[in-house]
Amino acid sequence: MREIVLLGSTGSIGRQALDVIGGNPERFRVTGLAAGGANVESLARQAIEYDVDVVAVARASAAQELQLAFYAAAQRLGFATGEHRIPKILAGPEAAAELAAWPCDVVLNGMTGSVGLAPTLAALRAGHTLALANKESLIVGGALVTELVKEHPDKLVPVDSEHSAIAQCLRAGRPTEVARLILTASGGPFRGRGRDELANVTVDDALAHPTWDMGPVISINSATLVNKGLELIEAHLLFGLPFEKLAVVVHPQSLVHSMVEYVDGSTIAQLSPPDMRLAISLALGWPERVPRAQQPMDWTTPQTLTFEPLDEAAFPAVQLAREVGQAGGTAPGVFNAANEEAVGAFIAGRIRFPEIVETVAAVVGDHQQVRNSLTLDDVLQAEDWARRRARALTGLTAGVK
Repeated sequence: MREIVLLGSTGSIGRQALDVIGGNPERFRVTGLAAGGANVESLARQAIEYDVDVVAVARASAAQELQLAFYAAAQRLGFATGEHRIPKILAGPEAAAELAAWPCDVVLNGMTGSVGLAPTLAALRAGHTLALANKESLIVGGALVTELVKEHPDKLVPVDSEHSAIAQCLRAGRPTEVARLILTASGGPFRGRGRDELANVTVDDALAHPTWDMGPVISINSATLVNKGLELIEAHLLFGLPFEKLAVVVHPQSLVHSMVEYVDGSTIAQLSPPDMRLAISLALGWPERVPRAQQPMDWTTPQTLTFEPLDEAAFPAVQLAREVGQAGGTAPGVFNAANEEAVGAFIAGRIRFPEIVETVAAVVGDHQQVRNSLTLDDVLQAEDWARRRARALTGLTAGVK
């Protein structure tokens, strides 16, 4: 039995993780849940349904709402008065980090954005296994995160389907036999379009991902391929390979989640239907597999797998991310923060789609980065500067240099 703390429980990853946990009560028990506070009713229902010990909410003012929502959730779930426990409530900006250090076996960080960095560090400092779906915290934190798992690399387990696939494929050979890691990309909703054809695409166009059902920021990151650039940096940090040994190939069917090429010319691929429950279950149970985590491939029907080179002229985000990752230090954090602001500006109608990555490139180019002896304050200050600079470039504020 593994006790699980789940951060970002009301989001897509969180909800699917609860499906996995609920389907395997003999293996997992969720003891703590955290959410931002925008969906108090859902958080309360999860807490009562899964009988958790503690709940964390980022919005301090939501604590009282949550207390009342527990009773309403219990009634809807059919509990009589006094039949259910009321979880302990942690509230405020530091609540998720406090919960990440709570006694447990595994912390699954399914938060969105660099706000997940503090909980990531807290979980690792507490000695927990960290199932990481919050790629931004690894990218922004960089050496701060990897230093904490240097002696025990098995304490950091990826949840992203691409990195989960790589972790599985790496079991096929020795580390010295690895030639390249190959990340697959669906190509997003604009696969096959040239750079000139992207100038007037709409927010709705960008949100229409052909394979995955995700939130708005991740969906647009997939449309620009910023998401794949972030995953490239993440692969470098997770697996310790230089960027010249990391490649990206477009695979529209999203059935091959990534591949490992070995020195003898063999390529090992991991295939499964596009469902995050497999990667989540593997991260929770690592290194063991969880039976029936999801449906396998249906080999009784015809399957077509195609692979295409990435059009870097139309989608320059991957090459920009490669350069940022090679620079290291605070540069990846600046890349990520500037992108979050640029995506927000695109959704608000202030910039066109191609200007998302152009804004990120401009902010990265203006940044005077910290490379050595990186501290959390360095990261946070660089992020703050990048956000203000991106807002200035997208016309939201007067500007910062």
